[in-house]
Amino acid sequence: MIPTRIPLAGVIGSPVAHSRSPRLFAHWLRTYGLPGHYIPMDIASDKLADCLRRLPDLGFVGVNITLPYKERAMEIADLISDRATLIGAANTLIFRTDGRIHADNTDGYGFIENLRQGAPDWNPRIGAATVFGAGGAARAVIASLLDVGVPEIRLTNRTRIRADKLRADFGNRVQVYDWVKAGNIVEGSSTIINTTSLGMTGKPPFRVPLDALKPNMVVTDIVYSPLKTHLLEQAALAGCTVIDGLGMLVHQAVPGFERWFGQRPKVDSATRNAVML
Repeated sequence: MIPTRIPLAGVIGSPVAHSRSPRLFAHWLRTYGLPGHYIPMDIASDKLADCLRRLPDLGFVGVNITLPYKERAMEIADLISDRATLIGAANTLIFRTDGRIHADNTDGYGFIENLRQGAPDWNPRIGAATVFGAGGAARAVIASLLDVGVPEIRLTNRTRIRADKLRADFGNRVQVYDWVKAGNIVEGSSTIINTTSLGMTGKPPFRVPLDALKPNMVVTDIVYSPLKTHLLEQAALAGCTVIDGLGMLVHQAVPGFERWFGQRPKVDSATRNAVML
């Protein structure tokens, strides 16, 4: 039966034209033959709260939130999940039938699912994880790593005070190191993660020494433009298991799609191809 109202969802940010989420959601809607649309919306900061309150009346069941509004969205929401509270940001909003806005964060989920898909034998408990960066993405990554049992996180950031703040928030399983020692903390780690924008197209290069990379390490970069960053290229040459950042983008969208359109989507090669077009 055709629903009386076609569900709408979208992504809100500023800018937002670069987002690949509309391609992703359009692919899943076509694949499963579901009614619905997913729309990119560039909303000005002073219009954000009013926009979010009006969207349910227009048929929207929820939205993704991207930069620079992930923190602001939590201030507007009526209900906040424990995950979003811990991370301090929301990337998924659910518009409930009772009129309230529920804020969640699925970035950590997407990160872990990407790791598990790219490295099925990955065991989070066997060793330390080295994390480069201490921004919003790092918060989601660290929270998810601790949740699955990583015993130690070696954290380094170009501005140390931000890394110290994360240690204060997440506890003594997080150890902070000066950026000048970033290459040294790779040694003995089992998982290496870049959460910075270094190496992204149009950004400064990733210049951390990588001599300590070993074949038994799993290395991932949340950057997906380019798909093969300098870090991943060097890790591949060292024989490491390498996982690009595109999978995190795709996996973090799964819970929202399921909630909004009633179907849990499969993440496969066709999904990745649709996003890369």
